[in-house]
Amino acid sequence: MTPSPADASSFGRTPLARRSVLGVMAAAAAAPGLLALSSPASAAPDRALDLPGGGDLGPNVIVFDPSTAGIQDRLDEIFAQQETAQFGTGRYQLLFKPGTYSGLNAQLGFYTSIAGLGLSPDDTSINGDVTVDAGWFNGNATQNFWRSAENLALTPVNGTNRWAVAQAAPFRRMHIRGGLNLSPTGYGWASGGYIADSRVDGSVGPYSQQQWYTRDSSVGGWLNAVWNMVFSGVEGAPAQSFPSPPYTTLDTTPVSREKPFLYLDGSDYKVFLPEPRTDARGTTWGSGTPRGTSVPLTQFYVAQPGVTAATLNQALTQGLHLLLTPGIYHLDQPIQVNSPNTVVLGLGYATLVPDNGVTALKTADVDGVRLAGFLIDAGTANSDTLLEVGPAGASADHSANPTTVQDVFVRIGGAGAGKATTSMVINSRDTIVDHTWVWRADHGEGVGWDTNRADYGIVVNGDNVLATGLFVEHFNKYDVQWNGEGGRTIFFQNEKAYDAPNQAAIQNGDIKGYAAYKVADSVSTHEAWGLGSYCYFNVDPTIVQHNGFAVPDTPGVKFHDVLVVSLGGQGQYEHVINETGSPTSGTDTVPSTVTSYP
Repeated sequence: MTPSPADASSFGRTPLARRSVLGVMAAAAAAPGLLALSSPASAAPDRALDLPGGGDLGPNVIVFDPSTAGIQDRLDEIFAQQETAQFGTGRYQLLFKPGTYSGLNAQLGFYTSIAGLGLSPDDTSINGDVTVDAGWFNGNATQNFWRSAENLALTPVNGTNRWAVAQAAPFRRMHIRGGLNLSPTGYGWASGGYIADSRVDGSVGPYSQQQWYTRDSSVGGWLNAVWNMVFSGVEGAPAQSFPSPPYTTLDTTPVSREKPFLYLDGSDYKVFLPEPRTDARGTTWGSGTPRGTSVPLTQFYVAQPGVTAATLNQALTQGLHLLLTPGIYHLDQPIQVNSPNTVVLGLGYATLVPDNGVTALKTADVDGVRLAGFLIDAGTANSDTLLEVGPAGASADHSANPTTVQDVFVRIGGAGAGKATTSMVINSRDTIVDHTWVWRADHGEGVGWDTNRADYGIVVNGDNVLATGLFVEHFNKYDVQWNGEGGRTIFFQNEKAYDAPNQAAIQNGDIKGYAAYKVADSVSTHEAWGLGSYCYFNVDPTIVQHNGFAVPDTPGVKFHDVLVVSLGGQGQYEHVINETGSPTSGTDTVPSTVTSYP
């Protein structure tokens, strides 16, 4: 049953094989804001056939206010549908108008996003919880993907909110008036996760979480670490101590710009676009109005599932931004973003599926494009690429107004056979990739070494690209290949492809296996902090991977706090980075670490 809007305004992995091994080791162990209007440059003049801006947000955007009857029943209804629907077609965005709500427990299943509609998280207060747990999977939280919480203040009923998630489950602009527990009930297996622009008044307890990245936030304390906990710009973060305990702590984030978000200005919907920050630390909110620009919904084409790529491109040509409402969009041509400062914002894990081998979305080499909040699911015909930021050879300087790619997730297989040679290509300089999970599926439908063939996860050709929160897993060759100069990565999580049939299938010339993260030999400057690669070659456990990280041996290429892990002895690494770092061995799943390279 599909819920109807509560607000009728006019616009109103093999699961156990993969994750059980993971879990065994894990358990063992503000100034006033500028509210100016903004729109893409070079907007076309009005024409008789122009598409309208604004419009109905659709049946799967459910809007509540404090007087809405039956909120808990509606939340429970959606959760019952989505709790186990890992590869289902349901997509939901839950929106709460500013005000105070009491006695709620919003349990989030797959493809469910919850958010407040205030300009600050404290505008929308829930005396209750927003919960992710793992009862559906026998206490194993390692497949709790594709859900999100944003822009809410929570006062948890029992003092601590539970958020036991894995990849592609961002926690942004949240205020927890209490503690935050990142593990499932029973402290079972967990493999996450990402927090940004949030404040936790109490302590964060990751418990069994193997890795986590927290950016530009404030915490009252952090209880423990398993393999790889990374912090940048976090007030209250633990001190740098990798590898024992494995905390990687940067005082600030070099450059950040928070994700766009929908909010209410009186009775009018707008999208707020936070401004960039350099050497960022702490939240963007809490000291007056956040700094940025505000765009009315009338400057967005509000897309519904079933719309054609040609219509989306017509809207962009008119100078409209795109708001993708929840659902699945089949594309027979790329969405082409040509104008600077264009926003493409998805709600409720809106999903783009490229048909006939096309690329889902491409941008021109222009300033300030913001891509946020959607999933790209590879089609059955092989696509050369799924997302291209800038054309090949892009060279313009965007340092004053970078493109941002935030909570844009890519999947190849799982919901059905899909193929793509390269998932994400970053050609434009100065791009910020802030939280992505690029995943060649290891479980679900359409999964096999050649069935969901995908050679490369992310290829970076542009200079001075920054990645904050990079999750890339299971590709047939390099998971990340970095060709541009001046690149930086803060936090990287990777698993090599489980399903390699034998050593010959992954052989890279005379090298055993393709590194998880490869910096091209021609690169002279690159820096990265807090990176981990895991192997679990369950089809042929005798496979050996030479290293997790391969980089030029030059002073300008610097890696900090790097680890590799063999999960239960299913395959091994000979080194961590280049020829440095002890080999993994045995079945104890003990990380091999390198604190600094070179």
